Amino acid sequence: MVRVRFAPSPTGHLHIGGVRTALFNYLFARHNNGKFILRIEDTDRTRSTDEYIETIIEGMKWLKLEWDEGPFRQTDRFDVYRNYVDKLLKEGNAYYCYCTPEELEQRRKEALAQEKSPKYDGRCRNLTKIQDSSRISRDKIQEKNPAIRFKMPQEGQTVVHDLIRGKVIFENDQLDDLIIMRSDGTPTYNFTVVVDDVDMNITHVIRGDDHLNNTPKQIHIYKALGYDIPLFAHLPMILGADKARLSKRHGATSVMAYKDMGYLPDALVNYLVRLGWSYGDQEVFTREELIKYFSFENVGKSSAVFNPEKLL
Repeated sequence: MVRVRFAPSPTGHLHIGGVRTALFNYLFARHNNGKFILRIEDTDRTRSTDEYIETIIEGMKWLKLEWDEGPFRQTDRFDVYRNYVDKLLKEGNAYYCYCTPEELEQRRKEALAQEKSPKYDGRCRNLTKIQDSSRISRDKIQEKNPAIRFKMPQEGQTVVHDLIRGKVIFENDQLDDLIIMRSDGTPTYNFTVVVDDVDMNITHVIRGDDHLNNTPKQIHIYKALGYDIPLFAHLPMILGADKARLSKRHGATSVMAYKDMGYLPDALVNYLVRLGWSYGDQEVFTREELIKYFSFENVGKSSAVFNPEKLL
């Protein structure tokens, strides 16, 4: 069974780009008689608020994007993430990193000055070797509260077979040993996404193409945990009239702002689905027609331009 999810971060109002992602997930699930899951990615405690969660849910309901499971909150799942981190540590796929932010910043500057990629230099990747060479003393290690990094492969390639973009190749030596748990014990985005998608049996990850570069990192976490890798579909970005990424300076981007201005939900849905998807020459669709006709074969690879005047 097809299982997809919309996973917004409650650090702001539900915006146009997020709604289109939710809409494509919803239509794909309904077209395939699958399940549509709502997940709130609220691990950013400093910026996430209950008010934004409420506006996200309100916007989804207004647009009649009914979900089948959830809403789930990542902050309710910290024990789950810790268990998966422990599994990676135990099996040698993750390691403790004792480097301070100051040390990391200094090395980043040095790498840039030498025109090298400013990725983590792997200093703590083989800690025993480092200790033996006296680069870090045990006393120094015990003073620090370590972060935990995932061991990325250092050779070869990662191939993503994207349902929209086709074959995308990443060089593994360009991938960073990303932090999966911060020194304060909170998990990071690329890790929690994989754990949640595993636990929720997600079959297709449908999201904006600004997440494409995260995909090879997440694929290696799936592999290390021993789980099947879902299929990926990365949607083209939505731009403003000036061809820059859509933002507040292009006018209203919050979904609820369009409700307040008196727009009908079906009109907004019809317009947003046409930003990147088409079916012949037809321009106006009922909800039933959208569900019937939707497929990734008709999603374009190019960015779409949002023009509020076309909603009138």
